[in-house]
Amino acid sequence: MDIKHLQYFIEVSKFNSFSRAADHLYITQPTISKMVKNLETELGVALFDRSRKQLTLTDAGRIILEQAKLIDKAFKNLEIELDNLTGLKKGHIRIGLPPIFDAHYFLKIVGGFHERYPGITFQLVEEGSKKIEEDVANNLLDVGVIVLPTKNDIFEHFSFMEEDLKLILHPSHPLAERKEVNLAELANESFILFNKDFVLNDRIIHSCNSAGFNPHIISESSQPSFIEKMVAGKLGVSLLPESVCNQLNKNVKSVKVVNPSISWHLAIIWGKDQYFSYAAKEWLNFTIEQLKMGNQED
Repeated sequence: MDIKHLQYFIEVSKFNSFSRAADHLYITQPTISKMVKNLETELGVALFDRSRKQLTLTDAGRIILEQAKLIDKAFKNLEIELDNLTGLKKGHIRIGLPPIFDAHYFLKIVGGFHERYPGITFQLVEEGSKKIEEDVANNLLDVGVIVLPTKNDIFEHFSFMEEDLKLILHPSHPLAERKEVNLAELANESFILFNKDFVLNDRIIHSCNSAGFNPHIISESSQPSFIEKMVAGKLGVSLLPESVCNQLNKNVKSVKVVNPSISWHLAIIWGKDQYFSYAAKEWLNFTIEQLKMGNQED
C-alpha cells in the first residue's frame, strides 16, 4: 500500500464515482479502479458496494475513509515541512481579499515580500468577507482580509484599517452638493449594494433599520466598479468605504453620512487551530510589521 492508493480511494468516495474521480485526477478509469481494487485486496475488505446504481461506501469503507483522510493530511503536512527546510526557497500562500478593499498598499507589501522570497507563489482570491471566513475555516485559504467582527473562537486576527462609508450619488442628485447627509434622509432612495456575501450588506441594512427605514434595494453586485457605473447611470445611490470613494471618477460624487455614520473595520484573519506553513507564517509576520509601520507613518 502507498499513499496514492489512499488518495485515489478518497477521491472516489468524494465523487461516488470511479469515472468522475478519474477525470478529476486526470487518469484513466481502469487505473483508478485497479488501484482501489488492489487496496481492497490488501486490506481484505470491500470498500464500496458496487451492486447498486450509485456507488456507496461499505461499513468498512467508511471506517477506512476516516483514517485515510488523517493519513493524507499528515502526508501533506510532511510535504509542507520538507518545503520549510529549504529555507523558503519555495512555497505557496493563499490569500482572500474583498473586492471592495482598496488593495494598492496591501499588494505593495505582497510585492515587497516577493522580492525577498521570489520562490514563493501567491494565490489571490477575491470574495466577500463571509466567504473568506468560510474558506479560511475550511483551510482553502491561509489568510484573508475581512470586515470585523469575526469569530474569535475560530480565528486569530490583526486589525489594520478603520474608516467610514460615504454616500455616492449622481452629480445631479439633490443631495450631491451637501457636505453631509443624515442617514434617515435616504429613506426614499433606491439602493445599489454589495451582495449578501459581503458583511457591508448586513451593516448597511442594519444601520438603515436603526435610522427608521428599510432600504429599497434595486440591485446587488460583487464589484465596486459596476456599482459605480450604476450610480453614474442614475439607477440609485450606494454606500462605499472612503478609501474606495477616493478612487471614483467624476461621474459620481461622494458625501459624508451622519446620524449615524457607518464604519467598517478591516483585519487579517487566520485559523487558530489549523496547520500554518512556515511560508505563510513568515508572510504574516512580514505583513503585520509593514502595516504597523504604515500606520505609524499615517
